[in-house]
Amino acid sequence: MERNYTEEERYNLAKKRVQEVKGFYGNLTAYIVVNIFLVVVNLMTSPEHLWFYWPMLGWGIGVLFHGLRVFNRMPFLGKDWEERKLKEFMEEEERRKNQFKQ
Repeated sequence: MERNYTEEERYNLAKKRVQEVKGFYGNLTAYIVVNIFLVVVNLMTSPEHLWFYWPMLGWGIGVLFHGLRVFNRMPFLGKDWEERKLKEFMEEEERRKNQFKQ
């Protein structure tokens, strides 16, 4: 189901893509800055009890999945999956419609 996009549609898709990449880099930058701050606070206040890695791990998993989605590397539920599922639902609906016509 190949679609021919107009110049405006291609521009809007590219603009949306740039916003997604920009959002990821913003998230990554915040992750790095905040986690450096947390490491410093942890080491200055209670170096005998290290806790900074817990928020780093949790947020890091989120950043990882954000990056996978933005750069189309999602092994599951990615763009290809969406298109296949959409086509499958459209074909199913067409079969259902034709079944009732008979």
